[in-house]
Amino acid sequence: MLAVTRLSGDRRALGYGHGEAHGATIQAGLEAYARLFHDFAGLDWGQARRDALALLPAIEAHFPAILDEVDGIARGAGVEMEDILVLNCRSEIALTHAGDGCSAFSLWQGGQQWLAQNWDWRGDLGAAVVALEIRGEEAPALLSLGEAGMVAKIGLNAHGLGVCLNAIRSRTCGEGLPIHFALRRWLEERDFATALAHLEEAGVASPAHFLVADARGHALGLEVNPGPAGRLMPRDGVVTHTNHLCDPALRQRLRDYPRPDSGPRLARLDERLSPPPAAADGEALFEILGDHQGFPYGLCRHPDPQQPVAERMETLFGVVMNLGRGELWVRLGKPCQAASQRLSLAPAG
Repeated sequence: MLAVTRLSGDRRALGYGHGEAHGATIQAGLEAYARLFHDFAGLDWGQARRDALALLPAIEAHFPAILDEVDGIARGAGVEMEDILVLNCRSEIALTHAGDGCSAFSLWQGGQQWLAQNWDWRGDLGAAVVALEIRGEEAPALLSLGEAGMVAKIGLNAHGLGVCLNAIRSRTCGEGLPIHFALRRWLEERDFATALAHLEEAGVASPAHFLVADARGHALGLEVNPGPAGRLMPRDGVVTHTNHLCDPALRQRLRDYPRPDSGPRLARLDERLSPPPAAADGEALFEILGDHQGFPYGLCRHPDPQQPVAERMETLFGVVMNLGRGELWVRLGKPCQAASQRLSLAPAG
């Protein structure tokens, strides 16, 4: 079970509390990512720092306030700011060379907007997963599930906005906010239209899929990248995505390199949601996330001992969100095995 780290105050206080609470985990994560950068991209930590610093101008241009929080995390954890910057730019540094898994979907049913996904990554980073409840002075309260030291990943906020994430391997990196800063920026917005406009204005430095939605039933698959985002509209209230590009226009100008299982996983998601459960709830949606067709490369991904260790991905958590009720359920580990834990965030008045 995940303990929720509750953070409040100004940006530096938010960051310091985060770093202080998870300092040992952050330091272990830095060591794990040093190995990952070597395995995936042949980079040492010094080069990873230089790559992260090259992304700093975009953060300063589009989300400068978050850098105070990054500095606070570093101080609380007893590391340097550049190290925390590297953690938050890890997708741009390494995942342009190799992608993780993840299967995500949105569902609008009975006046309720749901988001759900499995997060698949290397098993040695499973211990880095944290739940953060952030109540800052400048933005709505939010809940985020992700890795210690990162400003955000998957979550929802008190105004009913939510986001899920799928990696896209494309060997592309350009101008725009790094992925994890763009995710946090989304979670600090107050309405869907404004959030979408700000995201498109800033752009995202490397390709990924953001599954975005709000409590009023807006939902959209955004294949973000340094140029115009690809868009996937709901079909019968559903959007699905795995780890390859789907927007036809985007595929004409951007090349991706997905793992062979991405297409079958997407087909399986579509099959499981056609039609969706008659009465959606957390348990019914976790049952979909626990699907093993194609084992060990199913929606619920298990490690394949025949794969090299560096390429051996597995599901580290499953998450289901109800945006109208401000509720998030997480199964830490494989959703086929773990118990559900409920977290909640009171909606804004």
